[in-house]
Order: sequence, then structure tokens, then C-alpha cells
Amino acid sequence: MKSLTCVLILVASLGAAFWRGWLQWPPRWNPWAPLDVREAPNLLARFKLARLAENPMLCRQALASAGLRFTDLADSQVGQCPLHNVVRVLQAGVRFNHPFLATCPLAVGFALFERHTLQPAAQAVFGQPVVAVEHLGSFACRNVYNRPQGRRSEHATANALDITALRLADGRRISVLQGWAAGGAESAFLRQVRDGACQAFNGVLGPDYNAAHRGHFHLDMGRWAACR
Repeated sequence: MKSLTCVLILVASLGAAFWRGWLQWPPRWNPWAPLDVREAPNLLARFKLARLAENPMLCRQALASAGLRFTDLADSQVGQCPLHNVVRVLQAGVRFNHPFLATCPLAVGFALFERHTLQPAAQAVFGQPVVAVEHLGSFACRNVYNRPQGRRSEHATANALDITALRLADGRRISVLQGWAAGGAESAFLRQVRDGACQAFNGVLGPDYNAAHRGHFHLDMGRWAACR
């Protein structure tokens, strides 16, 4: 009982010290500090990512640590689809087949994914970096699976990106469609990429999910968690 009392007193004292500002949390363990993309994701990373959706200023602070080249865009509406807190991503540590629209949280998620999943997996399997990412785009004002009825796709708000292939420094092209079930290094690499993406994105769907995703990784920052 005495030991429990001592622990409670210690916790309360530390809490008061942090609250009064006598002690400071290290930024990576401070839930209210901006997410630093350069730091390996920890238990607070998902909480910090979630805060970016409704706080554009905080999201831009996270982007500043990401090393992305992007253009800031004003909120707008395309057809029946609103675009809020969006940027146009021009280049990251990798090149893209073309720039793409992205919600700011999606752009931050991609930066986390590239730094802490994509490049480490490429180095581990092939001993070289990924230099280019091929994608199908991010924004399409449509429902899920283009159905006439039903809920909106995450693509309808530029909150999702579909990746089809990755190109290595030696020019080798790793296609999701061809490499996923091929076995060997390409298959192992793509599975590492899919699994690791689940740390940076809320929704990750790939060839194992259904036939509609057999040729790409769908990565999104939507409210529903999925890693398939």
C-alpha cells in the first residue's frame, strides 16, 4: 500500500511539474508538439497525424520537417466534392510520374512512409533506394468503386493515393501487379512496403484485399482503419 501511495505521489508531482512548465516533455513524446517526420514513428504518431486533419497550421509545421516540395492550395469545391486543407505534391525524396493533389495529412503520411518504410525496405532487400514512384492519382470526385450510390471514396477529397510501381536506382521497375505474387525479392519487398505503410496511413489496401486492388496499393488517411 505504501509503495502504491509513493507511486501515485510521484506521478502527481511529475504531472504538476509538467503542467506548471517546470519540466518539459521531449517533443517526440509531447502529444501537443508538431509531428516531426524525421523521427521514427512512436506510440503518439497516429494521434499526432489525426490532429493534422482539422489543424492546417499544425499540418504545415509537420510538412516543413518532411522535405517535400509542394504548392499550398486554397480550399475549393470541384463538383460536389470539397477540397479542404490540400496541397499539390511536386516531389519528395522520390520523383513522381506526375504531381498530385493531397490533403495535408496524406502528404505528411506519404513523407513518413517514404522515410521510415519505403526506403528502409528497398535498402534491406535490394541494397539501393527507390528513386521514383508511379501512381494513378489521388483526386477523383466519385463514390467507392464508382458506384452510382453509396459513400464517397477517400479519393473524392484527395485523401487517398494509389501506387502502382516503384523504380529503383539501377532502373529496375517493381510493379505491384506483376511482383506481388511473383515470389522472390520483389514479392518480399512489396509485402514489406504494404505492411509498413500501415504505420503511416489509416487505410492500406492491396492485392490481397480484392481484385479491384490487384495492381496497386491504395493508401488513405480516412477515418476507417484497414491494413489488408
